[in-house]
Amino acid sequence: MELENVLLIGGSGFVGGWIANCLSGRGVRVTIPTRRRENTKRLTTVPMVSMVEANVHDAPTLCQLMGGQDAVINLVGILHDGDSRLPYGKGFAAAHVELPGKIIAAMQATGVRRLVHMSALKAAGNAPSEYLRSKGDGEALVKAAMGDLDVTVFRPSVIFGPGDAFLNMFGKLLRVLPILPLAGGEACFQPVFVGDVAQAFADCLTQGATFGQTYDLAGPRVYTLRELVDYTAQLVGKQRRIIDLGTGGWAYLQAGLMWLLPNPPLSPDNLRSMEVDSVSDGEHNFPGWQPTSLEAVAPSYLSPDEIEQFRLDRYRYRAGR
Repeated sequence: MELENVLLIGGSGFVGGWIANCLSGRGVRVTIPTRRRENTKRLTTVPMVSMVEANVHDAPTLCQLMGGQDAVINLVGILHDGDSRLPYGKGFAAAHVELPGKIIAAMQATGVRRLVHMSALKAAGNAPSEYLRSKGDGEALVKAAMGDLDVTVFRPSVIFGPGDAFLNMFGKLLRVLPILPLAGGEACFQPVFVGDVAQAFADCLTQGATFGQTYDLAGPRVYTLRELVDYTAQLVGKQRRIIDLGTGGWAYLQAGLMWLLPNPPLSPDNLRSMEVDSVSDGEHNFPGWQPTSLEAVAPSYLSPDEIEQFRLDRYRYRAGR
């Protein structure tokens, strides 16, 4: 399959930036729709990447964006929805269910066949959280279109790497709080490096064997949330008292209070997501999957001794030195 142009929906975020850079390095032209172009200046300097102001939730606009594209990648996802209800709120429905449906319809109308969709590990229509239920319903829609489209679905665990909103969040909290109450400390995750995720998305685009397949994306090791926070504290050089609140009333009280913040680090729905361990059974790995360990990457952007060297190395890489 010849691949020259890719429409990267949701590409202005953390994972999207890595995928855009990866595709650009392979000589692929990438179009990223965004509501506000000025908020994505970091990607405007990447060769072969075009930022287009557009509302992807508008069906005619989506059809227009499909023009000349060889493939579509959908990364759109939100972690919080102020409209909490059953089975999920309007925000989750719009981002995780309705948008995939609109993307499928636009592809069918314009003749674009290749779709790569980002779901989430343990997403399911009967999952305990609104996030996982809506992700599961969106994934089901995409899979139902496999007869008309060449679809690949990826289901990552929590994604880490420079610029992430996971380990960096705990790093910021640990730098300022002498005591850190921790909800869901025994929840298990299998963190996956964003560079490996980007590589998988880029690799699969032209691999016919991945059509109609669903793959887990998980790292080489399982950690409890408490272990991840302890490791982050070690990297940022802060000895803090961490109080595990479990998953009971105190945990939900903390989550509820944090949910009121402008950019909440935790919500009650996030806590419900943690009732299901974000861990792969290893039976649905992407072909040739050899994930990078957390310990090989996290020190480069969390450890004070390594951050400046990381920034220098990144500058040299971009300058071609």
